[in-house]
Amino acid sequence: MTSPDKAILTLGSLPVAPPVVLAPMAGITNVAFRQLCREHGAGIYVCEMVMTRALVERNEKTLRMVKFASDEKPRSLQLYGVDPVTVRKAVEMIAAEDLADHVDMNFGCPVPRVTRKGGGAALPYKRRLFGQIVEAAVQAAAPAGIPVTVKMRIGIDEEHHTFLEAGRIAQEAGAAWVALHGRTAAQRYSGEADWSAIKALKDELEVPVLGNGDIWEADDALRMIAETGADGVVVGRGCLGRPWLFADLAAAFDGRHERKLPALGEVMATMRRHAELLASWLGTEREGVVDFRKHVAWYLKGFPVGGDVRRGLAMSSSLAELDGFFAHLDPATPFPTDTLGKPRGRTNSPGKVTLPYGWLDDRDDDTVPAGAEMEDSGG
Repeated sequence: MTSPDKAILTLGSLPVAPPVVLAPMAGITNVAFRQLCREHGAGIYVCEMVMTRALVERNEKTLRMVKFASDEKPRSLQLYGVDPVTVRKAVEMIAAEDLADHVDMNFGCPVPRVTRKGGGAALPYKRRLFGQIVEAAVQAAAPAGIPVTVKMRIGIDEEHHTFLEAGRIAQEAGAAWVALHGRTAAQRYSGEADWSAIKALKDELEVPVLGNGDIWEADDALRMIAETGADGVVVGRGCLGRPWLFADLAAAFDGRHERKLPALGEVMATMRRHAELLASWLGTEREGVVDFRKHVAWYLKGFPVGGDVRRGLAMSSSLAELDGFFAHLDPATPFPTDTLGKPRGRTNSPGKVTLPYGWLDDRDDDTVPAGAEMEDSGG
């Protein structure tokens, strides 16, 4: 598939080439993982989602989550908030203290602990409140020249689609672009993403529209843009255990056909690099390697690696332990091509979305849900 002949995507005054965004993933897209991905390709790499209240109240964990490497540019930060007043304060703080160059607003999270408080993918249903939140963020960011973008889903479920109206509201409020995950909150991460919704939103809006959902390979990104007219893509689960996907995406958007199929030796070197970066970021080798454990299964997906070695790697606490288990593997083992194009990371069943009591009764009720501004970060 050839590269799309399109205008360059911009974020404020910054060109985004290739037009690729790393989706925020809780516990994944920290400083270490973002650096690893940046070493393979270019784009916008967004930090983990943080709560506006926790940021304003200077929660220690949250302040650590919004740290960036010295060479990260732009510094891209995603916020979760349900109260326009708190959102405004958080963005004013970001601007005043020069914490980020880009603010992305999360209206797509389907996690029950978020939606039950009216946040994430539940919030665009309350159109007035949604508009007030986006407007507050844009107005607070404007004096510092910080672009604000919006990420959302199709809606709550098949009976409650919100994406077209929410896209128009976000555009009118001044959002620099709108990214759409082609699933409802009820779908969670099940089934297939509906790319036709991305096309419908692109046809509706004048601001750039980015597509998200089921980009497992670089050619999926080209196909999404060809089918929907989207201005860029947002990549999430497809890069888990495969940071080199960003090299493939750079090649694809440049019209080149080479794709990285690393042998096991190169994968092991990337795994060790990832663990080293985590150790450096977290402060100790043990903390870094322990945090790395969650990535082992993703990196080794499809490789003929025995259960004892897999378990050992997933229970290691030092780089030496990782090296010891790597020594049992054949570095020449070829990449398992049968895993290409297959889902990675979270795959779950659809389910009823947990919402605040009476949430669906009145779309124009802009009352901030009680207790919605969660203190703790992540999501």
